[in-house]
Amino acid sequence: MTAKTEMAGIARIGVEFICGLGIEPIRFIEDVAQLGCRHVGLALEPIVTCKGIDGAWSLRSDPQLRREVAASLRETGVSISLGDGFVAMPEVQLPPRFADDMGLLAELGAPCVNLVSVDADASRAFDHCGNFAELAASHGMRATVEFLPGLPVINDLQTAVEAVRHVARPDFGIMIDAMHLFRSRGSVADVARLEPGQIGYVQLCDVPQISTFESYADEARFERLAPGEGELPLQALIRALPADLLLGLELPMRSAAERGTRMPERLASAVSATLALLRKV
Repeated sequence: MTAKTEMAGIARIGVEFICGLGIEPIRFIEDVAQLGCRHVGLALEPIVTCKGIDGAWSLRSDPQLRREVAASLRETGVSISLGDGFVAMPEVQLPPRFADDMGLLAELGAPCVNLVSVDADASRAFDHCGNFAELAASHGMRATVEFLPGLPVINDLQTAVEAVRHVARPDFGIMIDAMHLFRSRGSVADVARLEPGQIGYVQLCDVPQISTFESYADEARFERLAPGEGELPLQALIRALPADLLLGLELPMRSAAERGTRMPERLASAVSATLALLRKV
């Protein structure tokens, strides 16, 4: 791989928000820059935390912290690739807080926001997706919907496709998380059959095909593996994706963090492994 191609490879790799396990956002951005990556997922407050990490910060309530985050993004050359932390509950309408949160993320430069629906009513869950996409568009952002096993409705790729077709907007697509895709019995062939533009965002990690965890949620939120350390067909997946899509590393590693390993050291092998995959596609 030439130096130019290597730079193009690193430009496709981002680091997702839960990799930081609740560390404050300026340190998170600096750690991502140290890894050589230029994209981060971000939520306005910690989604997960672990022992030894305070997690007592909020971009919602702290305008000074928001200014410092904006400055850190400028100084490091890192940009936000995804605004996270939006969960649609079993309610008739999306909560008013979503509009405020989107406004704050848009001010920080987020181009896209992601929704997870835990509503068991399929019609309402799909309508939530449409309302979410419309709200995101009003703030100049795209939107995605994330599927994962265990959710009541949008729990696999096919249902996510149905949601995207229901919304029928070019700025609304599917979030494909490698763990969720293959654990919900999706395949590379399923991804390859998607229509152009249906994929809005991609998150990479590795895991065994069959989990050793009692809780799917605990594994997903706290303990994933770097590419090549599990059994997922990640190289084939990347080949099936549009070549311009960012690959966000969704790699929380709580056990390593609790041993005192900093995020750049935890994720260095994952970045190298992802670059190696990109060299082969």
